[in-house]
Amino acid sequence: PCNLIGWWKNDLGSKMQVFKVGKDGTFSGEYHTAVSSTQKPIQPSPLTGSQHLDEDGQCTFGFTVNWKKFSDSTAVFVGQCFSGDGGKEVLHTSWLLREKVDSQPDDWKATR
Repeated sequence: PCNLIGWWKNDLGSKMQVFKVGKDGTFSGEYHTAVSSTQKPIQPSPLTGSQHLDEDGQCTFGFTVNWKKFSDSTAVFVGQCFSGDGGKEVLHTSWLLREKVDSQPDDWKATR
């Protein structure tokens, strides 16, 4: 079965560490982004999530990252764990980033 515990790295050099996964599938950890549009120094950010525990081990999951230490934005990721070559686990994810805007008319540019 998919085990999210440990370090994961993406194609852009960002890393996340999942500390533990509860029996109900909830998990927590830290996200270390390698990319940011803010001028403030990047810092590790807390993440919380949940995975769907199933029989074949190729679970779906989702998590939220709060960039509160250096940015006024929040990101959500959803994905699935696959068993790749040689049994190596691979995560495929999609994400949305919501940045704070100053007014409701600027809402159109807040999510990417």
